[in-house]
Amino acid sequence: MQAAAFIFIHRKWKDDKSHFEDMIDYFCDIHEPLQLLIFPEGTDLTENNKARSNDFAEKNGLQKYEYVLHPRTTGFTFVVDRLREGKNLDAVHDITVAYPYNIPQTEKHLLRGDFPREIHFHVHRYPVDTLPTSKEDLQLWCHKRWEEKEERLRSFYQGEKAFRFPGQSTVPPCKSELRVLVVKLLSILYWTLFCSAMCLLVYWYSPVWWYFIISIVFFVLQERIFGGLEFIELACYRFFHKHPHLNSKKNK
Repeated sequence: MQAAAFIFIHRKWKDDKSHFEDMIDYFCDIHEPLQLLIFPEGTDLTENNKARSNDFAEKNGLQKYEYVLHPRTTGFTFVVDRLREGKNLDAVHDITVAYPYNIPQTEKHLLRGDFPREIHFHVHRYPVDTLPTSKEDLQLWCHKRWEEKEERLRSFYQGEKAFRFPGQSTVPPCKSELRVLVVKLLSILYWTLFCSAMCLLVYWYSPVWWYFIISIVFFVLQERIFGGLEFIELACYRFFHKHPHLNSKKNK
């Protein structure tokens, strides 16, 4: 994830804002197409989190939700404005996820083999020219989308357990069940053989053993010293390109 330049956060805006600025400005400067996945709710839907969300709603005169949490709009509005300013944003995709049968909540469910039998996605694309321009209007826009999510999920779970798409096909063309089964079996076979082979190579051949040791030491040390590979990548870009744009934009 560090090698892919994921943006790691501390979940505290005063600590995260500067890193967000650096990484987003870097993406805009190199003109690299990117997909930035963000969860404005900030956490998963549990009874405790839902109670805190409802307390927040009551204090701020907002609607109480049953199927979603109130979004935290600070990071969302910042990312949209920054990418739009850097001309590296073409659309925002609003994705709603629903589980018609079982909903795994923790790793314990996955270890027990309690995987979701089906996952339904509702995707709505909003081109950048349809988004509000001011920060306040963008926050209201985000809250409006969450009101729609609440109603959409309510209709899903209390109805036919399927998203409604007026005038459109509900289920897109899918791969055959046989093909999916074959891919699953081949994946299990490949990763079983690969992991077993790696363990044997580490045990039998000292060069492979040293390679693993050096790799582990490198990743641990670079994170302790520099903070992660994404910081090294950003520093190298600034050094080799002598690009003042990242710092000058922040100073403005």
